[in-house]
Amino acid sequence: MALRINTNVAAINAHRQLLGTEAKLNSSMEKLSSGYRINRASDDAAGLTIANRLRVNVRSLTVASRNVNEAKSLLNIAEGAASQIESILERMKELATQAASDNTSTTDKAKLNAEYQQLIQEIDRIVDDTDYQGTALLDGTFTGTFQVGSGDTSGVDTLTVSIDALDSATLTADGDLTTAANATTELGAVDDAIDSLSTVLGNIGAGMNRLDYTYANIQVTIENFSASESVIRDADMAAEMVTFTKNQILLQAGTAMLAQANMSTQNVLSLFG
Repeated sequence: MALRINTNVAAINAHRQLLGTEAKLNSSMEKLSSGYRINRASDDAAGLTIANRLRVNVRSLTVASRNVNEAKSLLNIAEGAASQIESILERMKELATQAASDNTSTTDKAKLNAEYQQLIQEIDRIVDDTDYQGTALLDGTFTGTFQVGSGDTSGVDTLTVSIDALDSATLTADGDLTTAANATTELGAVDDAIDSLSTVLGNIGAGMNRLDYTYANIQVTIENFSASESVIRDADMAAEMVTFTKNQILLQAGTAMLAQANMSTQNVLSLFG
């Protein structure tokens, strides 16, 4: 039996094992306290790259969902104004119908025409006044492209909505009711204007419905991306607790063995008895 005191190989080995166990225990404590399986690149470099990409997509899609809600607000404003114009056109139809009849006197036609002209001006005022953050909506210049995805593919990550003009000149409902003939002409013009406005309202409604489905799809995608990131990045707390308990016991055992290894060299003292 060789007894040496300058180099305690057993103690060195026990100390090395103890350091390894301590590192594993610290890693388990970090995962349990953070809730993440991956806290640094060294934990899982490839997994971290994938998880970060998924997280970026989730954050981008979260902003895209806000874009969709703002787009819906924009279309709500346009729809509200268009609905008011529709009410005005209905009133103009009533006035034209009354003025087109010969039982309405010239004086009455003048009064009807006065209101008719005011309504025409109100249509144009509503068109000029309807905007979203300074962008006109009903003058025929609006074509909105909304970012509804996390990529850069046009038509896939974007959605475009256009709104036709609703001013009185475009609707061709800008005549007068001073004569029965003019009033009769305006009856057809107002009917055409109502048809044109109905088409615009239909397009707005279709755009809003599409945005509703887009929003729902974005929410599902965010949920799935978040779940995928969780599988990669988040720690399984139950499994990690098992590992932590194992390392805790190993640390206690290693500490005890290191103490035993350090005491073993004291047998040398018996040689000096």
